[in-house]
Amino acid sequence: MTSVAASPLEENLNRLAALRLRTEAFIDGRFVPAQDRATFPNVSPRDGRVIAHVALCGPQDVDSAVAAARRAFDEGPWPRMHPRERRAVLLRLARLIFEHREELALLEALDMGKPVSDALAVDLRVTVQSFEYFAEAIDKFSDEVAPTGTDTLATVTREPIGVVGAVVPWNFPLMLASWKLAPALATGNSVVLKPAEQSPLTALRLAELAAEAGIPDGVLNVVPGDGPGTGAAIGLHPHIDAVTFTGSGAVGRKFLRYSAESNLKKVSLELGGKNPQIVFRDAPDDDTVAEAIATGIFFNAGEVCSAGSRLLVHSSRRDGIVEAVVARARRLQADDPLDPRTRLGALVEEPHLQKVLGYIEGAVAEGADVLAGGRRVREETGGYYLEATVLDGLGRDATAVREEIFGPVLTIQTFETVEEAVELANDTPYGLAAAVWTTDLSTAHLTARAIRAGTVWVNCFDDSDVTVPFGGYKQSGMGRDKSLHALEKYTELKTTWIKL
Repeated sequence: MTSVAASPLEENLNRLAALRLRTEAFIDGRFVPAQDRATFPNVSPRDGRVIAHVALCGPQDVDSAVAAARRAFDEGPWPRMHPRERRAVLLRLARLIFEHREELALLEALDMGKPVSDALAVDLRVTVQSFEYFAEAIDKFSDEVAPTGTDTLATVTREPIGVVGAVVPWNFPLMLASWKLAPALATGNSVVLKPAEQSPLTALRLAELAAEAGIPDGVLNVVPGDGPGTGAAIGLHPHIDAVTFTGSGAVGRKFLRYSAESNLKKVSLELGGKNPQIVFRDAPDDDTVAEAIATGIFFNAGEVCSAGSRLLVHSSRRDGIVEAVVARARRLQADDPLDPRTRLGALVEEPHLQKVLGYIEGAVAEGADVLAGGRRVREETGGYYLEATVLDGLGRDATAVREEIFGPVLTIQTFETVEEAVELANDTPYGLAAAVWTTDLSTAHLTARAIRAGTVWVNCFDDSDVTVPFGGYKQSGMGRDKSLHALEKYTELKTTWIKL
């Protein structure tokens, strides 16, 4: 009798069934329950089922994690190691992440609805690169000798800031954690990491791998929980020296208030975006541009702060570009994120799905034409799936044009001149990213200079590397992740002036 081979989806389900999920907090080198034994249900967006019950850490648990981090920083070996020694440990961690990449990708897909193939190809690849890059950079990062008179020696040194609180979102749980952990750990700090309550699993597994790699006890602590309890306790804690946060503008403002109300800890924020893709008359061919526009908004179900959510297209190119984008949106079918063939997964949770649907309904009420999508699908699975959506016919003041939707929803606006395109692009409180499509070198340079955004792509979208900074202007935040500039957030400058 011939056996039937398991499908790729069945193979992934079998792999998941064999995994042991870590659900307790990781404090001072071991897994522990919340002190009051509280938990919260961790729900998978693929089918709405509870995966596990995870420790709900409160202020007492944060106190324990911070105390462990403080001891590790004040008394432990990590900040006192030769940079080469920290490099070796972080490179071991990078290798362990790579060895466990398929497991971690499955956990990301299960936890927040991301297609597992994207988690493997993007999230895990970038996570490994982040740890490798900062590991290799740290023993090549030199201090300075200032120019002074011959009777003086003045040095400028960078020292680790101390205990860092890192609060990361659910859309790229492991990757965004690595953007913060890698430079913070490389510079000798201790960290208290709070993953989003929607996606705690990979952070807890990462803590286990970090211990295996040789990160000393107390240097990396993970406290799962919610914003009002766990996040606020981190923001207000008097013994945390810096907080790095990625998430919404509303919560970012809270962390600034927490800093003011506590110890004036350093705060860096990477917040939202309402990012334009500007297609000029002389842009490359329709198919090339449309493919990048569709990917730029529908990748990760649009749950990307740098998603290209606004298409600004010259009137002469409008018909061809819009037709090609709509065709791609209609072909993109939402499906199970654990299936390696899936390109559009689930939104992270029911409330977020309803919020995105509310934006679409509001846009229709304001006169939008729905050219593609707009509906919830696969509701019978219990999961949170939405069609790739394209909205046309909205004015520049429409809510869907102004506010960050954080879902697979593209709006279309038309322009006639370069000046009008730049004015539309900058007509937003955000300034995270933008793209310019043109074959004219001068137009590309001048438009990129005129746009108030942290990243401007030319004839591509979302291309990047760990060697370049990421962050935004205006209400998109302050401070930068990635590149050597990220080290600035986790170090203090000290001047030592010596009279000879």
